[in-house]
Amino acid sequence: MVSLASPVGRSETRGSIDPILSVTAPDMARVNELILKMAGSNVELIPEIADHLISSGGKRLRPMLTIASALAYGYQGDGHVKLATSVEFMHTATLLHDDVVDESDLRRGKKTARMIWGNQASVLVGDFLLGQAFKMMVEVGSLAALDILSTASAVIAEGEVWQLAAAKHMTTSEADYLAVVDAKTAALFAAAAEVGPVLAGAGDEARAAMHRYGRSLGLAFQLVDDVLDYGGASASLGKNTGDDFREGKITLPVILAYQAGNEAEKRFWQDAMESGQNDDAALAEATGLIRKHSALDATLDRARAYGEAAYESALTLPRGTAREALLGVVDFCIDRMH
Repeated sequence: MVSLASPVGRSETRGSIDPILSVTAPDMARVNELILKMAGSNVELIPEIADHLISSGGKRLRPMLTIASALAYGYQGDGHVKLATSVEFMHTATLLHDDVVDESDLRRGKKTARMIWGNQASVLVGDFLLGQAFKMMVEVGSLAALDILSTASAVIAEGEVWQLAAAKHMTTSEADYLAVVDAKTAALFAAAAEVGPVLAGAGDEARAAMHRYGRSLGLAFQLVDDVLDYGGASASLGKNTGDDFREGKITLPVILAYQAGNEAEKRFWQDAMESGQNDDAALAEATGLIRKHSALDATLDRARAYGEAAYESALTLPRGTAREALLGVVDFCIDRMH
């Protein structure tokens, strides 16, 4: 099992999500109430499917970024609650759509919505949640915030299409893969963090700093997920280790191991990822090759570099409990094994 001990941390204790949970708790309680209200519908299937995923145990880190970044800049209104709920609905809709595209059977140890209610219902409920997200954005009345989140929504969809086009092609480069992660994952982290200072009227420098923070955090977050899939524990992932491999997902450890491999190893990866020869024996071989070429360590090094960038960006925030919470999230994202 690979160690994820992180040099990003600035204290003897590892990163913890507890500070941001504490700082955002009152407002996140309001977010949770609004989630239940806005996921409601006279069409019975909509709240059933929405609740299936919303209540499945996710930490709701993205909406907490919106709350904490707004508080860090002294925001006093309630628009951050609506935007945080919008962010969570965007994320939930993306998960519903992703599970259909990826043909996933499980998410956080539970059957995916598509396995219970079918692909069509999952896609349509995802669309409903996106519609509700945009309704709340409009209610807040900030054109700048609407622009940030609507742009992120388009970028996320673009990233999903890009990933679909590149799926199961071992010719995918590291740069191409990171561009997909930037779009699919980092864009929403960046938008979630950036809208906080926008609501607070903190100015362009604050917006840019929080955008950099969120984007770097999102990239680090996904790369650590990539590492955990081959070197972690199921409890850390909310899914089974090796799921990415079984689904034929070409992640950074695979790309790096493939690029470093000999001809026989390259043929193995082509058979496994492009032709679907990905049983348990193949997973064991894949894990061995990834370790042989130190691909987990190399991926983690990149995650730590993004974490360092996120940390440096957060240091520009006004001093206070919200800033400390956002700094702690960086270490938490890097060091989720422990």
